[in-house]
Amino acid sequence: MERDTMEFDVIIVGAGPAGLSTAIRLLQLAQKNEKEITLCVVEKGSEVGSHILSGAVFETRALDELIPDWKAQGAPLNTPVTEDHIAVLRNAEKHIEVPSMFAPKTMHNDGNYIISVGAFTRWLGEQAENLGAEIFPGFPASELIVEDGVVTGIITGDMGIGKDGAEKDSYTPGMALKAKYTIFAEGARGHLGKQLINEFKLDANAEAQHYGIGIKELWDVPAENHKAGLVMHTAGWPLDESGSAGGSFLYHLENNQVAVGLITDLSYSNPHVSPFDEFQRLKHHPIIAQYLKGGTRVSYGARAITKGGLQALPKMHFPGGLLIGCNAGTLNFAKIKGTHTAMKSGMIAAETIFAALGNDTPAVDLPEYETAFKDSWAYQELYVQRNFGPAQHKWGNILGSAYVFVDINLFNGKLPWTLHDPVADHLKLKPAAESKKIAYPKPDGKLSFDKLSSVFLSSTNHEEDQPCHLQLKDASVPISINLALYDEPAQRYCPAGVYEIIQDAGDAEPRLQINAANCVHCKTCDIKDPTQNINWVSPEGGGGPNYPNM
Repeated sequence: MERDTMEFDVIIVGAGPAGLSTAIRLLQLAQKNEKEITLCVVEKGSEVGSHILSGAVFETRALDELIPDWKAQGAPLNTPVTEDHIAVLRNAEKHIEVPSMFAPKTMHNDGNYIISVGAFTRWLGEQAENLGAEIFPGFPASELIVEDGVVTGIITGDMGIGKDGAEKDSYTPGMALKAKYTIFAEGARGHLGKQLINEFKLDANAEAQHYGIGIKELWDVPAENHKAGLVMHTAGWPLDESGSAGGSFLYHLENNQVAVGLITDLSYSNPHVSPFDEFQRLKHHPIIAQYLKGGTRVSYGARAITKGGLQALPKMHFPGGLLIGCNAGTLNFAKIKGTHTAMKSGMIAAETIFAALGNDTPAVDLPEYETAFKDSWAYQELYVQRNFGPAQHKWGNILGSAYVFVDINLFNGKLPWTLHDPVADHLKLKPAAESKKIAYPKPDGKLSFDKLSSVFLSSTNHEEDQPCHLQLKDASVPISINLALYDEPAQRYCPAGVYEIIQDAGDAEPRLQINAANCVHCKTCDIKDPTQNINWVSPEGGGGPNYPNM
């Protein structure tokens, strides 16, 4: 069966804030200049917003530029920040409040909103469609189309392929979507973005990218525990017990709901660390538990966060397209915010492409995009916070934050040096024999839970009879390498119970079982596997989590 082909001026891969901001800005410019642009957005989730997970405290700067009358248009920004707290957790019981004057100014949230980025993304999708964008949810971009060294589009995923690779009766080949320019806005560790970076050597002048794994729950809490607009961030316990970096967030939204989560930097070295179990421990700390007790957990999810900052930013243009948002790594981790910078990168992409389409012969490569990005406030933010991540990894949360206070608050990021963090996260693991084992407590079913009941709350669903989308690049690499050296860390770093070590009676050797149906598309395995043998690719369209408002 032959593939159908459709042609557009622009294809956008990923209907998140970056991709949708690109679509909106392009169509605004086309409308203003009375020009017609054909544009489509493909999205692997079952609907716009279904794979979006973020804290999130939202800064409106990019939205103010993109849709100045967003309030009148009904943007779901309903909870302004009213209180801002930072605490260092000393142990399982004690904490120290950090006075606002000693916190990095990037952590101040005056004028910001606590939002569901999923709900916000759905609203952005409506704005894009109102302007004429064609959005195709449930259509993952599975392959690049590269002709004579130029990206000319993508191929969407085939439907109806069985586990054995054979075509089922329901088989439908993916479509070839071709365009003058293809914009990749897949979010952190996008699988096509990873291919582009490798194929076009976009990271030749960049340091290793760094990531965190963010695990989040949404709770309905008793009214007496709820303070709409309260923002709390913590550092220290429990991650500091294993020498790991990261921190937690707790945000009070509207309707007596609280978002709580833990970000664990994937630079951790102890292979016995389980980010999921660290998060379950965290919720028992009195400073967190006081808000959750008596409440009900209503949703769960996890997602990798691109947090290497300026030093890890790859080249963002290549023949035939652009790499934007968290696919490139535009998140400002000193603010713990990336939505506004991702949106701005998409808006600049739209302006660059619109100008190029106005030429008689549009240029194949658009280096002017990177020039425009470097002239923007988004790049300036990344420059100011460039030493935040390296300082945290070099000196830990406490001393690292003290350095950042001087760097950002006193010198506004203008100290005449740049710190470096060149070692990739997957290379940081130490052998299990040299690392302290961690005995995690059993969940109590009230504040802490197991992985499988958590995955259930993510509404994750995959067609069972399909090829495994968690591929081993080289199946001959024995599981014994990771098992002997690192006690197979995949069974702990995965927040969804995807990876298990099984040794049935009669088995000579243990084997790695991959429960791909559990996958919440966080991409942690693709990042942290020490042998880099796990390759995440898109499953059949619409598969994965279905987050209602994460």
